[in-house]
Order: sequence, then C-alpha cells, then structure tokens
Amino acid sequence: MKIEGKEYRTIWFDEKNQVVKIIDQTKLPHQFIIKDLKTVKDAINAIKVMEVRGAPLIGGTAAYGIVLAIMEKNDLSFIKKSSEDLAQSRPTAINLKWAIDRMMKKLSGVNNNELLKVALDEAKAICDEDVKFCENIGLNGLKIIEEIYKKKKDKVNILTHCNAGWLATINWGTATSPIYHAHKKGIPVNVWVDETRPRNQGANLTSYELNEEKIPNTIIADNTGGILMQRGEVDMCIVGTDRTLSTGDVCNKIGTYLKALAAHDNNVPFYVALPSSTIDWDIKDFKDIPIEERNSEELSHVEGLDKNNKVTKVLIYPKKSKAMNLAFDVTPAKYVTGLITEKGVCEASSEGLKSLFK
Repeated sequence: MKIEGKEYRTIWFDEKNQVVKIIDQTKLPHQFIIKDLKTVKDAINAIKVMEVRGAPLIGGTAAYGIVLAIMEKNDLSFIKKSSEDLAQSRPTAINLKWAIDRMMKKLSGVNNNELLKVALDEAKAICDEDVKFCENIGLNGLKIIEEIYKKKKDKVNILTHCNAGWLATINWGTATSPIYHAHKKGIPVNVWVDETRPRNQGANLTSYELNEEKIPNTIIADNTGGILMQRGEVDMCIVGTDRTLSTGDVCNKIGTYLKALAAHDNNVPFYVALPSSTIDWDIKDFKDIPIEERNSEELSHVEGLDKNNKVTKVLIYPKKSKAMNLAFDVTPAKYVTGLITEKGVCEASSEGLKSLFK
C-alpha cells in the first residue's frame, strides 16, 4: 500500500545493510520514520512497545527476529533462548507463537552454515504468504460489499475498530482489504473509524492509511457506533482479530465485544477478517485466552502535536487515580455474522471453520 504515493510493506530485509527495516508505528501519524532492527532484542522491543503491532505483523517480526538471532550468534542454544524471549514479548496474538514454531521447525536439523539462508528464506516466505492471504481476504470480503452495494445503489458505510489495516499486517490488511478492493473497483465506500482508546490505533493508523489511499473516512469516538447503527448509518462492521478459536469466538482489541452487541441489536452484519495463521486450534474455551494487561500510562496520558508542532505527552487523569488497561476482549461466536478468511467466508463455528480448513 502507499504512503505519500510510494509503495511500502510494513517490514522487509535490507540485503545491502543486513538489517530488518520497519515503519515505526509509534510515531504515526505525525512522523513517518523507518527504523532498523539489528538484533533480536531490537525485534523483541519493537513488539513490546508496539513499534510493530497487529497479529500478522507481530508474527512476521518474530520470524525476522529469529533471523537476527542467527546473525548475532550462530549457536543453537542462543537461537532457542531467543525464540523463547520472542514468544514472551506479547501474549495474546497467536501469530507470534505460530511464526516462531514454524521457524524453529524449519531450522530443525539444518547445518549451522545453512541456518541463516534457510531462516531468511522462511521469514520472507511467511511475509509473502501473509500478503497473499490478505489479498484473498479482500477479494472474498469484496463480494459481501458488492451485495450491499447492489441493494443500496449508494455508498456503503462500513464501521471498523482499532487498526486491522495494512499497517497491522505486511500489506493489504485484514479488515481493510475488502475496503481497498471495493475502492479499487469503484464502489463508493465511507468508513467510520473508531478512535480506539487508549492507544488510538483507529484515529492514528486506520484513518492515516485510508487517507493515503484517498478513501473517505470519518473518525468517531468509540461510543458513537451504537447510535450510528440505530440511525441506519452503518451497513456492515468489519474488524480484525488477534486470536480466533476453532469455536469461532474472536479475541480482538478491547471494545470489539461492545460493537458486536450493538450490531446484533440493530441487525447490522458483523464480520471478522483473518488469515488462517490467526486461528488457535488448541484452546477451546475463550476464558483460557491470555488477555494482555498493558501499562496504565497508555490510559492516563495522550500524545499529540502541541502549538509548536512538537509531539508532546500529557496527563489527562487526576494524579491519584488508578487505571486498568486490558488490551483485548472476546466476542462470542454467536455475535459474529461470518469469518472472512483467505479461503472464503464461513460461519463463526467449528463446523464453519472445518468446512474451509480440512
């Protein structure tokens, strides 16, 4: 996708300088900065502080983290310890563990002098595969938007939560991919962008990338979606997910559950877009999903441009107040209209997923 008219991916390997390049998303939308990851600790830190975020991109970064570990020290015990450290960087997104397991399995039994090449090829393959998956998610989701457009003969209003755009993946995005494909096909769309407190990924990232692609969008406070649905101003919701169970239950950014409830009450279709790498085939009870609790400062402070055009962080809470910052919630499958995957759209259930993934 594009930034200032130039095509980018969110992560890539710089062959010339032998470093991994990322777009530092903590600086967006006010500054566009490309950052070098030179060590496995750099990759771990990038995931922890959310310079990279979004389940598929976290997985891609973990894969390149293994590459960086090998470049630092071509030693099996160091690589194994590095993989364990990477796995602990953020607990909720299943793609992290999935990518690390895939990398370590690929490296099993490989001679030391071939480790780097094999690891680099596999990391690139993981990223290329995600791009293709997200493109296919877009084509499958496009059919749903087309059906709505045929009935309306007017712009299609889509509500999304958090950032499940190309910045959360390697390219295209999950929830945004159908929107991008619809736009490219000439279907008029308008996107209601949830601000998504506390980190404002909707306002800071989703609106930013939609602007760059010249797609009409409007930022709304997180609590505004309900009344827009009551007024008939939302035709469908599409969100991403950090972990979807084989039962169809969806773990996503905090606030997703409330949007699903509002959509259900107002008969608004509520879709979840995801690549198969985000499916957790092992956990059966959503209560067993590890829900990340992040630093309360993300709630109590906000960043923005001051009158001197400098990025400033300010306190917005009373100094003595406590804050709780749960990063994710779970939307039960019964509130999900369908899952949009790279293999097609299915019911949010064990039977639905098994119909696509044998």
